[in-house]
Amino acid sequence: MKITDSIKYVGVNDHIVDLFEGQYVVPNGMAYNSYVIMDEKIAVMDTVDVKFTDEWLGKLSEVLGGRKPDYLIVQHMEPDHSANILNFLNVYPDTTVVGNTKTFTFMGQFFDLDPAMKKLVVKNGDKLELGSHVLNFVFAPMVHWPEVMVTYDSTDKVLFSADGFGKFGALDVEEEDWACEARRYYFGIVGKYGLQTQNLLKKAATLDIQIICPLHGPILTENLGYYIDLYDKWSSYTPEDKGVLIAYTSVYGHTKQAVEELAALLEKEGCPKVVVTDLARDDMAEAVEDAFRYDRLVLATTTYNNNIYPFMRTFIDHLTERAYQNRTIGFIENGSWAPVAKKTMQGMFEGCKNLKFLETSVTIKSALKDDSRAALAQMAKELCS
Repeated sequence: MKITDSIKYVGVNDHIVDLFEGQYVVPNGMAYNSYVIMDEKIAVMDTVDVKFTDEWLGKLSEVLGGRKPDYLIVQHMEPDHSANILNFLNVYPDTTVVGNTKTFTFMGQFFDLDPAMKKLVVKNGDKLELGSHVLNFVFAPMVHWPEVMVTYDSTDKVLFSADGFGKFGALDVEEEDWACEARRYYFGIVGKYGLQTQNLLKKAATLDIQIICPLHGPILTENLGYYIDLYDKWSSYTPEDKGVLIAYTSVYGHTKQAVEELAALLEKEGCPKVVVTDLARDDMAEAVEDAFRYDRLVLATTTYNNNIYPFMRTFIDHLTERAYQNRTIGFIENGSWAPVAKKTMQGMFEGCKNLKFLETSVTIKSALKDDSRAALAQMAKELCS
């Protein structure tokens, strides 16, 4: 695949993986992106997952056309991008490996490195001339590992963005909506590091970027403002859309009934968007994605072992460890003799910033009755006011 006249794509598609990073469902697989910059000197941008060594080296050989690479630039040491460093050096031993100090620290932890390996240790802001192409290295620590750096090619105005602007999904499947799987990817993998992503966006704003080449997902060549605006919203924890996510667990169906009635009331009140997710059955990563997408959240669960239902606890943990903020939250609890779910759930958000809790909460004692239905109606009005 041609990115520009001198930048070629040599990535691979993975349809073997069932869970990315051991937890994220990827029905359309994954892409591990690698690029080659052809110039007086040749730079290879990152490697790919170990399952695709032969395929990647074959693509690389074809693009090189008998030439040998001068540099292997390692932007990120996560194994889906770095696993083939030694395999690459076995084929091209005279290549200089480019990274920062932390890059080589991690590299030494993953591999037994040859002391004679040629390496170039770069600092933030350093440049590397390939001929007509000049590469600028911009450190992006904790987006999402501490050694991450991105590379800006000022000649073709290309940003090699590491894991930034990535998404789930292989590149050889039918084109799908970028935002949905990029949002799930961002909040699942990078979402904790909003401040660090904001810092990177500020640095990127000073560059004339015409193409974004991430390590996962499609190459972005048009309407870049759309993607950058979404990343700005996501990393600043700004709600993307007005709407209500209702996330629930239910043991015998009574809490589910309350959720369904609340959803109907919200739609009757004219709420622009209502999304309902069963945390025991639906994809947890999608639930997390929607919690950050919308500006309002209702949590509904039962008291369980004098605590809350395990799937709800896990869900809230996912939110709080990703610095959930700038939203409105309401609570529905169910308990037959000692309901403590609302108190427990609200307490789990104590360390979060800029959260507003609804004045109205709903307590169900076993099953919905007139009083709890009246509270549901009041909650719907408060959510839509």
